[in-house]
Formats: sequence, structure tokens, C-alpha cells
Amino acid sequence: MTNRVTFDFTGATALVTGGTSGIGHATATLLRDSGAHVTITGTRGGPQDYDVDLSGLQYRQLALTDSSAIDSLAESFTELDILINNAGANFPGGLDESTVAGFTASVEVNLLAPFRLTERLHSALKASNAAGGASVVMLASMAAIRAVPVVPGYGSAKSGVLALTRNLAAKWAADGVRINAVVPGVVATRMTAPMDYVPEIKQGQIDRILLGRFAEPDEIASPILYLCSANAAYSTGSALVVDGGYSLY
Repeated sequence: MTNRVTFDFTGATALVTGGTSGIGHATATLLRDSGAHVTITGTRGGPQDYDVDLSGLQYRQLALTDSSAIDSLAESFTELDILINNAGANFPGGLDESTVAGFTASVEVNLLAPFRLTERLHSALKASNAAGGASVVMLASMAAIRAVPVVPGYGSAKSGVLALTRNLAAKWAADGVRINAVVPGVVATRMTAPMDYVPEIKQGQIDRILLGRFAEPDEIASPILYLCSANAAYSTGSALVVDGGYSLY
């Protein structure tokens, strides 16, 4: 028996930041396989510089700290149906987030950059004719709703992402643009891979997860696509927690 939902985004235009790995790559490929025309961003020179399948995806190099590059990317779209603000990082540049420099850098990458890109794309999103309206999905984090003292900048930025989601949803509803957030639990990605070298930390995380394992990226991608679909046409300003029960205690 199979009970998996399939999506049809034929003809839709989508932009997924950080679409070369993890949740972003899973989301971009699922959108592509569902018929969308998908642009992804990454930090390397071109798609040939990655060891993952990026076929059928249009690639744009983007550093989240480069405001002019963000503006240039936004200006390349006259109409956009889906925006997935996935790209982000903790310890940006290897900086300690407990310092002013590290905290500031994390907020710049994880909050200011997605705000700038989304704001610059407002007219393109407003021009969408997608059923249910244009959709923006912000990627938040467990660090937004619980203390993670080692990454205070990242946690503060992701808390800001949730506030930004609510405020843009209220501001842009009349323009036919829906803004929602997904709050993933611990996902098996490059960002969490260092825990493999500290088994006690990894096991401590697993012990908090009611389902007893880390999520796979595609288990976050499917809820993201749901929020982008006409099935979620009545959802805006919401934060969908997908954490295997991690946040229940």
C-alpha cells in the first residue's frame, strides 16, 4: 500500500535558496519532478562544482552576505510563484556566535538576507497567477523555540524569521501572497553531520525525538510543497512544526 501525496506544479516558477544540499536540494528536486521550473542558489561557481544531481535546475551563484547579488537575483524575476528561503548557516565564517561579530554575522545570513530577498521579490510574487496565490516558505528551526546556547545568533535570527513570517503574511495578504514557515526538527544534513563525531551529543538528540531518529530531508520537503500548493490556499502566517515530536517536552 502507498499513501504518499503527489503534487502537480506544472508551469510554476520557483526559487529555492541553498538548493544544492539537504532540505533545499530535496525541495528543489521535488518541485522539479512535480513540473515546476526551478532556480536554485549556491555559493560555488557553478553546478559542476557539486557532487549531487542538479540536472533540470537553473543555478545561480549567491552569497547571502552580498546585498547587490541578492538584488540582482530578485531583479531577474518578473513573475514568481514560489519562494523557498532555505539557505542559512550557523557559525558563519567560523565565528563564535557568542561574540558580537559572530552574532551579527549569523543574523545577517539567517534573517536579514531572506528578508531582503523576499522584499525585493514582492512585485514578482504579486504578479503570480498561481492557484491559491504566490507562496513564500521560510525555514525556521528548533533553535527558534528553545534555547541552544552554542548558537545564540542563529536562534535569535530564526526567532526573527517566525516574526517576519507573521508580519509579511499580514502585510501582503491583500496582494495574493501567502507567507508561511516550516520549523524542522533535527534533520540528517551536512549541518548536523558533525554530531556523528560526538556520539553522546547525537544520542542525546535522538533521545528527545519521540520517533527515535533524525528526519530525512525529503520528509521536510513534502510539507514545504504542501504549503506552496492550492491545498494550503487558506494558510498564511502559520508555522508548521515537523520535528518527530522533539518539541513536545
